[in-house]
Amino acid sequence: MYRWEITRAALAQRVFAIVRTESYDQAAATADTLISGGISSLEISLNTPFALEVVTTLTREVGDDALIGAGTVLDAQTARMAIDAGARFLVSPGLDEEVIRTGHRYGIPVFPGVTGPSEMMRALELGADALNVFPASAHDPRWLRDVRAELPQAPLLPSGGVSVESAPEWIAAGAAACGLGSALSEGDRTAVAKRAADLLARLADAAPGPDAE
Repeated sequence: MYRWEITRAALAQRVFAIVRTESYDQAAATADTLISGGISSLEISLNTPFALEVVTTLTREVGDDALIGAGTVLDAQTARMAIDAGARFLVSPGLDEEVIRTGHRYGIPVFPGVTGPSEMMRALELGADALNVFPASAHDPRWLRDVRAELPQAPLLPSGGVSVESAPEWIAAGAAACGLGSALSEGDRTAVAKRAADLLARLADAAPGPDAE
């Protein structure tokens, strides 16, 4: 797929799951539970032990059923390693030009971390495919709505402190998608599946219509 196609697919559900655990086995099990629960876009945080192996295994096993990306990508070397492992998109907590350049060199979308309008403008100038508003806990949906009024062209992805309860508020405020971690993945398969189904329905209802200002 082209970069824009991957980006659209990664954000189609308006949520991407963030998998950050203390072991390979925990990460693999969490990802499997999320995918079984209907989540189709997962970010494997690279500060999880053996995270690249998790990316490789999941990418091979899930095929086209889900998109597996890499998170906490801090530099160009790590970006290249994640791409070689099979990551379909890259997420960073900060704005690094070389990470964006590396991803784009290999046709992989990059969602760099931004904290305010100045970084958002810089990220857009560098060609970022979407902007990871991190940490979202430093702001609230009303702030994002104000930012969107000035930068309506910026696809914003709040993560870091977004809960199942607040995610629809972020989407209603204009976010393209939200990143959720343990708030989405905790519990057994039944609990995760029910939570995911409820969340996806609420996000779809919260999304502004085509005529929304």
